[in-house]
Amino acid sequence: MGNYTREEILAMAEEEDVEFIRLQFTDMFGTLKNIAITARELPRALDNQCVVYGSHIAGIVGEKEPDLILYPDYDTFSILPWRPQQGKVARLICDMRRADGSEHEMSSRYILKKTAQKAEEAGYTCYVDPECEFFLFHIDDNGMPTTVSHEKAGYLDVSPVDLGENARRDMVLTLEDMGFEVESSHHETAPAQHEIALHYGEAREMADEVITFKMAVRTVAKRHGLHATFMPKPRREVNGSAMHIHFSLFKNGKNIFVDQDDPSKLSEEACFFIGGLLAHSREMALVTNPLVNSYKRLVPGFDAPTELTWTRNNQNSLVRIPRVNGADTRIELRSPDAASNPYLVFAVCLAAGMDGIQKKIYPTKASDRSLSESDQKEQGIENLPENLREAITLFEESDWMKEILGEAFCKQYAQAKRKEWLRYSQEISDWEIEEYLYRI
Repeated sequence: MGNYTREEILAMAEEEDVEFIRLQFTDMFGTLKNIAITARELPRALDNQCVVYGSHIAGIVGEKEPDLILYPDYDTFSILPWRPQQGKVARLICDMRRADGSEHEMSSRYILKKTAQKAEEAGYTCYVDPECEFFLFHIDDNGMPTTVSHEKAGYLDVSPVDLGENARRDMVLTLEDMGFEVESSHHETAPAQHEIALHYGEAREMADEVITFKMAVRTVAKRHGLHATFMPKPRREVNGSAMHIHFSLFKNGKNIFVDQDDPSKLSEEACFFIGGLLAHSREMALVTNPLVNSYKRLVPGFDAPTELTWTRNNQNSLVRIPRVNGADTRIELRSPDAASNPYLVFAVCLAAGMDGIQKKIYPTKASDRSLSESDQKEQGIENLPENLREAITLFEESDWMKEILGEAFCKQYAQAKRKEWLRYSQEISDWEIEEYLYRI
């Protein structure tokens, strides 16, 4: 993203023939919302004078004063490359604030900002490197998404077996046109499943990128006559889609996860960060895995984590340490899926890791093999929640989650998820529900 002033944005909008600007923000679940304004109204928007009525926005529903003031983040100004090249369309990601200009406690972007600032006050900067997986499916004659694909490709396959290669290439080029740094892209394990990995960046910046990434991927897929879904488990017989997140923590310009003198090359701080993630993973599962469908993915046999262990090569472990050393040393959390709200996920993960460092929470011994039920019981190792209902209960009982997200936010979030559980956990399998496939 750029580093722009008000005057630079106005000048770019004029030079690039921008006619419309989308003022974007997310609800509490990470769903992207926006209003469109003309270029004539851009100066007002940049002066924080655009108001939206929030009574139908998740997290704002029921408030006595639902008016929201949109505060554009100048650094997120970007021209949407898939829109017309004459009379272009740009976007700005905005913070939601109250009428008096104060931060809105129901804004997930604000929650991440507050959490990152707390870490920075202690001298730490968190960098994240998300790997977003998704499926490309056909659409039916009415333009609605299906779970049908004629593709049979597998991990790292190439064309002509990989039928999504052209679409994936166009996605990468579109993202780069918007200023993204894309590390890699490839076909994933399941037929019609793909992954695009983004270059690491500061947590707040990367949450904005994930939100934009999902919009861009869906848009490019549609141009190819396909539907891109980030639904965690759209087909029961194959692997689901994750959003593996790599974390690194810097202090005074150095990656503090590195200790070249230790046989594992990991510092004590890295172990404590892992300990924090493991200690809080069950209570934050409702954030990292927010759907009924999320827990269809988190089962043995499909390269998904279930055990609260850490490893270098055990697919069932929650945390993995990639085999890189030096400044590139990082910690990979394998449970989140891309249906989650990245602002909330990065916030709770950073808070968990920092809690581990502050309280010196040492993790269990690293596990290089899947553990039997008796092994887990003997070593006192728990699993992730089995379903959304269990995740809701753990979330509601957690004072720590209320401290990180705020009590009012937690109450509304849990209430909404409980309604979702009651609606989608009935006799109809959730991967057969069109709304999930269309919405996620």
